[in-house]
Amino acid sequence: MSTDKLPFLPFALPEIGEEEIAEVVDTLRSGWVTTGPKAKRFEAAFTEFLGDTSLESIAVNSATAGLHLALEAVGVGPGDEVITTTHTFTASAEVARYLGADVKLVDIDPATYCISPAALEAAITPRTKCVVPVHYGGLAADMTAILAIAKRHGLKVVEDAAHALPTTHRGQLVGTLDSDATVFSFYANKTMTTGEGGMLVTRHPEVAARAKVMRLHGINRDAFDRFTAKVPSWYYEIVAPGFKYNLTDIAAALGLHQLKRLQAFQARRAELAAGYAQALAGLPLRLPPQPLAGDVHAWHLYVVELTDEAPITREAFIESLYADGIGCSVHYIPLHQHPYWKERYGLKAEDFPHSQRAFERIVSLPLYTRMSEAEVERVAAAARKALRA
Repeated sequence: MSTDKLPFLPFALPEIGEEEIAEVVDTLRSGWVTTGPKAKRFEAAFTEFLGDTSLESIAVNSATAGLHLALEAVGVGPGDEVITTTHTFTASAEVARYLGADVKLVDIDPATYCISPAALEAAITPRTKCVVPVHYGGLAADMTAILAIAKRHGLKVVEDAAHALPTTHRGQLVGTLDSDATVFSFYANKTMTTGEGGMLVTRHPEVAARAKVMRLHGINRDAFDRFTAKVPSWYYEIVAPGFKYNLTDIAAALGLHQLKRLQAFQARRAELAAGYAQALAGLPLRLPPQPLAGDVHAWHLYVVELTDEAPITREAFIESLYADGIGCSVHYIPLHQHPYWKERYGLKAEDFPHSQRAFERIVSLPLYTRMSEAEVERVAAAARKALRA
C-alpha cells in the first residue's frame, strides 16, 4: 500500500459537530460566557449520564484542577503520603505536592498497565492518606482489590479517570464506584472534549461542598447565584485561600453536546480498536489488554507493545511510522524517569521493572472517532512495513 502522497495522519483529533458550534454561538450571544447556567446544566447532565442521583458533579477547568480539589477536600496535607502509579502523566502525582504531601510511586500490573494492587499495598506506611489509581488507556484498574485495600488500611481513594469515560468495572460505570471522588478529563484528545476541562464526581456531600468553595477562590457563595439573584446579593465571604478552577459556559456548551454523543463515540472507538486487532494480528506486537467479560473499555488509547521478536527498536518503529505520515505517541515516559521525581525520591528504573519494560516498548497508535477503516489499514500497513512482516 503506497502512502507517498497521503496527508499526515494525526495521532488525535476531536469530533466537533454543528450542535456544539451552535451551542457555543448561543453562549457567546447570551452575554454569559463564564461559569453560569450552562455549566450548571452540564453538571446535571453528567450526573444523569452516570445514572446515580446520590452523586454530585462539579465542573472544573481541567482534570488536574479536579484532582487537586479532590485531594484537598479529602484532607491530604503536609506530612501525608499519596500513592499512585509511576506509569501516568505527572498531573496524577503533582497535585499531592501542591498540598505539601509526599508521593509514593509504585509499579504497574504488566497485564493491564494499571497500578498493581499488590505493589500499592506493599507501599502503605503510617503516613499514607490516599490512593490515586489511574484507569490507563480507558481500561479500568482493579478497583475491587484497590477499594478493599483502602478500606482495610483506612485510606481515601481518588480515581484519576482522565482516560475512563465511559469505562465500567464489573458492570459499574467508573464514577459510580465506592471511592471518595473520581475525576474525568475533557482535554482535546479525550473521549469527549470541552477544549480544556474536567469533572469531579463524588457521593460525599462534604467533599462536594469543599470542592465547590475551593474551586472559586474560597468564596462561600456560588458566583452564578450571586450575579443572577433578583434581590441585592453582593455580599460574600472568603472562607479559605481557594483556587480559580471553574469551567466557563463556553466550554460547558461544548460538553453538553459531546456528552450526548459519548456512547456513540465509545462505540466507534471500539470498532476502530477491533479493526486494529484484526489488521495487526500476527505482527510481533502485544495488542492492548481487553476488559473483563461484560465490561466497557473507553478506548482512549490504543497502545501496542513491541515483543522480543520485533526486529527493530521502539524508537525505530516510531521513526518509520512518522516517515510514512503516521502520528503516534508514547504513554507514558514513566514518572520515575523524569528529573523532578527521580531526584526528589531517589528513584531508579529497576524499582519499577514492569513500567520500565513497557515504557521501552510501547507506542500509542492514532485512535479517534473521525478515523476511517481505510486509515486503520494505512496505520497497520505502515506497522507491517516497519516490522518487515
